[in-house]
Amino acid sequence: MKLVVMGVAGCGKSSLAAAFARAGGLSMVEGDAFHSAASVDKMRGGIALTDEDRAEWLVRLGAELGSRDESVVLTCSALRRSYRDRLRAASPGLQFAYLEIDPATALSRVMSRESEHFFSPGLVDSQFAALEPPVGEDGVLRLQATQPLAELLVQLRAWCDLKGVALQSARGD
Repeated sequence: MKLVVMGVAGCGKSSLAAAFARAGGLSMVEGDAFHSAASVDKMRGGIALTDEDRAEWLVRLGAELGSRDESVVLTCSALRRSYRDRLRAASPGLQFAYLEIDPATALSRVMSRESEHFFSPGLVDSQFAALEPPVGEDGVLRLQATQPLAELLVQLRAWCDLKGVALQSARGD
């Protein structure tokens, strides 16, 4: 199984992906680690990334997904359908867990992050402006990001079970 945990900044992508990977004995890839230095500098400076800035990042993420034979969980905002389609092309059968959140809660969470994170709170609005929610797309589970992490894990495991994905250790077997 290859899964992208997606959503705007502050939705809890990294927390859910790490917990799910840990519970299932899966590899986790932090998408932020694949941004170019120039993109990180832009975000640190409060400058929103463009489609052009994200293009090479998506190529790197797609290559990472495509190079793995084992199950993997990737964090990626995947804001636009075209971004998700690029990732799907690199890894057919790719699944997405979309963490929905409102702008005020996302901003609050980003503002409470540790200071070394490069994402500027001033960019939260730009994420919502770019967001094309994956409503109606195949292979997408919609989750409410404000639910407790334990509940999100239960929902994600149940969805994987319905899809017939073998995650015995994620179910506690």
